[in-house]
Amino acid sequence: MNLARARGSRPLPPESLAGREEIKDGGPQALLMYLSYTGIRATNLERSLKFYKGLFGLEEVARGDGSMQGTGVYVLLRDKRSGEKLELNWYPSGSRYDTPFVAGEGLDHLAFSVENVEEKYKELVGKGAKATDFGHEVGASYRYVKDPDGNWIELYQQKVSSTEPVPKGY
Repeated sequence: MNLARARGSRPLPPESLAGREEIKDGGPQALLMYLSYTGIRATNLERSLKFYKGLFGLEEVARGDGSMQGTGVYVLLRDKRSGEKLELNWYPSGSRYDTPFVAGEGLDHLAFSVENVEEKYKELVGKGAKATDFGHEVGASYRYVKDPDGNWIELYQQKVSSTEPVPKGY
């Protein structure tokens, strides 16, 4: 269960709406919906923070503790370049959300665009990411590693440089 539901909905700050496309529904223009973040469970929050901040350069932008209300701790991370957000959720024993952990439960994978798949794959594995053989086919422009909890992470290569903006749709 997503901790965001336990925290309740929050109004969007005006700056979060800047540059977002408005959708017409036959009446006045209104922002109906947008993907805000991806939330994953972490069995060891500090270990997961070290992994995502240290290996992928994500920065912490928010943190909350609902343990006293029977939920858990969340940490929201953001990629500086793309703006994509990842929420790490940890639930203490006895929390209504502390269900048996199954890696990838309802989550397929996270994807990071990289300049060189093989170099980044070797670097991440060397720093503690779990190696996989998936994507090792000749000529593939992607590889997968796993995080400390067994969640799959895709590394894929696009033909853009690190100084160009992130392509639309990614």
